[in-house]
Amino acid sequence: MKNTLAYSAVLLTFALAACNKPEVVTPPAPIVVTVPAAPGPPGPAGAPGATGNTGNTGNTGNTGATGTTGDTGSTGATGDTGADGKRGKTGGDTLIIVPPANR
Repeated sequence: MKNTLAYSAVLLTFALAACNKPEVVTPPAPIVVTVPAAPGPPGPAGAPGATGNTGNTGNTGNTGATGTTGDTGSTGATGDTGADGKRGKTGGDTLIIVPPANR
């Protein structure tokens, strides 16, 4: 009997809780009317803006063609041969004596 009474009480609680839930009504937001007034003093100057990003650098152009090699100049004329030198004089009767080495 105790179990039946406990089950009945729990069942009755759930049944009554599910029947009538009160509806929550939110009041409408109040209407705000702004009245224009005299302007105030000017505010301080703002910070300077950020500098913009510069664009990407363009591609380097193609290298120009290499010029052709110039012609080789002609060979110059052969120069004059110099005059023949005079024949040298003979030496006098100079005699060189080499002493014997010490032993």
